[in-house]
Amino acid sequence: MSEIDFEELAEIELQKDEAERAIMEKRKTSLTPAACEDTELNINHPYYDVARHGIVQLAGDDNSGRRVITFSCCRMPPSHQLNHSRLLEYKKNLKALYVVHPTNFIKILWNIFKPLISHKFGKKITYLNYLSDLREHLKYDQLNIPEDIIRHDENLRDKQKGRPPSSAKVPPPRPPLPTQQFGVSLQYLKDKNKGQLIPPVMKQTVAYLKSKGLRVEGLFRRSASVQTIKEVQKLYNQGKPVNFDDYGDIHIPAVILKTFLRELPQPLLTFESYDQILGITSVESSLRVTSCKQVIQGLPEHNYIVLKYLICFLHMVSQESIYNKMTGSNLACVFGLNLIWPPKGASSLSALNPLNLFTELLIDFCSKIFSSRTVPGEILP
Repeated sequence: MSEIDFEELAEIELQKDEAERAIMEKRKTSLTPAACEDTELNINHPYYDVARHGIVQLAGDDNSGRRVITFSCCRMPPSHQLNHSRLLEYKKNLKALYVVHPTNFIKILWNIFKPLISHKFGKKITYLNYLSDLREHLKYDQLNIPEDIIRHDENLRDKQKGRPPSSAKVPPPRPPLPTQQFGVSLQYLKDKNKGQLIPPVMKQTVAYLKSKGLRVEGLFRRSASVQTIKEVQKLYNQGKPVNFDDYGDIHIPAVILKTFLRELPQPLLTFESYDQILGITSVESSLRVTSCKQVIQGLPEHNYIVLKYLICFLHMVSQESIYNKMTGSNLACVFGLNLIWPPKGASSLSALNPLNLFTELLIDFCSKIFSSRTVPGEILP
């Protein structure tokens, strides 16, 4: 190949790079702040090339208590900028896949290849025409949706004007029942339960697990029947007695406890503490317990009492980790996002580390963190 050929090829490649850079700059301006590259993200992190584009985002839990991960195709960079084999590792342990705005081409491909795909995996896929259809399956307000997707959704709806909506209307919120236990504030529970500071659901599940579950392997990590969980919630909300012995599954009260925390209108650690907790990783290791104590001291009295009750119990669970395999670190991974989340949207992937670290410190050093503040009426598990 001649020198002229090499020069022409070099010029072509240079033009390609400039075009791709222009596309990327344009795309960056349309991203929400959470989608842009995390300035604290380490370039040596094994998932750096995926995380820096904001393709994959953590988005809370669905209506069945399963972790939700969003995958935004509009944020995909040019192919040479991404390790696709690394990206596909996110598909592991997939329980359900919701595909929003599927094109006709995608639907045709699906029909062609469906006979070749396992029936089990095929049942996990659900196609949704509009973003609002997601409300039937998960907490829509927790999703961090790119502006490009929102505009595309609006354009699709404009084209469909004059046709009946594709999904059922969301009914207006109803006032809670007098016996409601899930989805209501701590103050509401206190007022409706004769001034009890520890919510009945927490008190009963903790007592049952303390008596029969401390040495159960995988406690709080294992799932339970979604239908059974809904049935137990319904019993609690109707003010009816719940006997966990009737279900023969120790993981049911464990899931009920996590569900109760997750459905509180405001996280137990409060929205006001969110930014302080995120800063825990920037605190020197030897001062982190003190920093945790400062955050906890600032909590409202009722939140403090309930949190202390819960964390003391989780510390008991961690003390039996030789049997249940649930160390403070493992428990933190399970409870971190059930104790704190941001006021709007869901926690980003980069927030997981500080949230889990803060929770782990609470569990491992609970006696030191909670010893300096005593509140009248507080009880321990």
